Amino acid sequence: MKKIILFLLLATIGFSTIVSAQKADWQDLYYTDKIQEVRVTFKQKNWKDVLDSLKLLGDEMLIGSVTIGVHQYKNVGIRYRGSKSFTTGGDRNSFQIKLNHIDKEQNHQGYKRLKLSNALRDPSMIREVLGFEIARKYMNAPKANYARLYVNGEYRGLFSNIEYVDDKFLEDHFGSSENTFFKCSRPNDDKTADECLKKVSGTLVYEEDAACYMNNYEMKSDDGWDDLINLTKQLNGDMSKLGEILDIDQVLWMHAYNNVLVNLNSYAGDYSENFYLYKNKHGRFVPIVRDLNLCFGSYKNIMFKGSSLTLEELQNLDPFLHTDNKNKPLISQILKDPYYKKVYVSHLKTLLEDNFIDGQYEKRAKELQKLITTDRSRDRFNRYKMEQFKESLTTTIGKRSKIPGIVELMAKRTKMLKKHPEIRGFSPEIGDVTVLGREKFGRDDIRTFKIRAEVEKHAKKVRVYYRFNPDNDYQMAYMSDDGKSHDGEAGDKIFGVEIKPEGKSKKLEYYIVAENAVGVSHFPSTYMFNPEKISLAVLNQ
Repeated sequence: MKKIILFLLLATIGFSTIVSAQKADWQDLYYTDKIQEVRVTFKQKNWKDVLDSLKLLGDEMLIGSVTIGVHQYKNVGIRYRGSKSFTTGGDRNSFQIKLNHIDKEQNHQGYKRLKLSNALRDPSMIREVLGFEIARKYMNAPKANYARLYVNGEYRGLFSNIEYVDDKFLEDHFGSSENTFFKCSRPNDDKTADECLKKVSGTLVYEEDAACYMNNYEMKSDDGWDDLINLTKQLNGDMSKLGEILDIDQVLWMHAYNNVLVNLNSYAGDYSENFYLYKNKHGRFVPIVRDLNLCFGSYKNIMFKGSSLTLEELQNLDPFLHTDNKNKPLISQILKDPYYKKVYVSHLKTLLEDNFIDGQYEKRAKELQKLITTDRSRDRFNRYKMEQFKESLTTTIGKRSKIPGIVELMAKRTKMLKKHPEIRGFSPEIGDVTVLGREKFGRDDIRTFKIRAEVEKHAKKVRVYYRFNPDNDYQMAYMSDDGKSHDGEAGDKIFGVEIKPEGKSKKLEYYIVAENAVGVSHFPSTYMFNPEKISLAVLNQ
């Protein structure tokens, strides 16, 4: 009877934990499947004219109050945001809301600023929310959902609600916010000195004159120019130690993401913009994507082609775009390395398999549109008609802008990429992965981690990356199929390695990378954020 009661108690605790977690997710400001309600109140009746003036003349903000759901905040700073998305006298400009404009401690769930995007050039209204949802699977990327915006009681429409990449974001993702931090955005070439390169934006091309960096990057930290210049110098010179100052794997994820999703308002387009670089606690710069309202082919320009790409060109965009472009060293230099090229192809495959080959993106797109249809239909300031909203997944919208239907673009693009000779190659297959535990009725405790992995399809190298603490950097060890490394018999395609704990470490996090002549595979596929975990206590049960 006691065992039954204990089981029911544990089951109740487990269920309560799950419910609490779900409730916490639902309450989050950026829970994807919830439409937030944001109400802004100004004392000024001519608030639109005031916001226009503030946007055109400087960085000042208009003071108002804001209610998010049922929570009211006073003395909030509000202004229009955006460059391409801003229109003087417009009824649907994007909003920046700074909750801590006066009271530096004022926040909503820890968030101090709101970014309400008007979804420029996106009749579907899902590019940002769907784009960020996919990005977060593989990279450090902002959260995003939707918000109904009211100003002085009037419904101003449905907006995308995008998380700011600020101190909170950096703390949540990297455990710090004090390190070197840069925003890479489109420069004003009229202000670029004659001796500096033009139209290089955030390309990370190396320049001898340090002053040439000032117009191409916006430093968000207190200092760090030397860090950035050193990065560009190594990237464009001796790359042997580049991995010590740049998270190359995350860079390859960003490139793969931009290419598959035809996100050309990015490093992959004519201007190398719309991403951040943050130096993590291990001393490596990590890219962070931003502004995805033009992904899925809404922006159609690349560096060496003057006019916009056609729908067919977007559908068939080269997965190795810019690999020979010296003005895009973050792509061309890194993909010169045969191993990094294999990793890049692996990431292309993962993006396709997780989101596009089985049509998961289309299913999710329809779910998001269903979620927002009612609020979108009430939005009288939206520049697109409801018919265009409904047709935007399958039909090109606009005679001049010609914004591709998302499914219209990605269905053919997915087929093309799937058949590409360098993508369809056979990568190693990582099968059963085990960590040897104590034998049944055995007396001796397990004191080391003996990892085995079955790897098919001609693996030449199998590596395990491991750490004993989530705050530590990963170490690497080779796994062997020699019959001597706790892997069974030599040549049986079972690779093994023994890892000895350091100090008092009793837990291990790890992932496995297998490489053959044409490809690379990872286990688990979500290794970036969810590596395998094991403890000596479990092995000794």
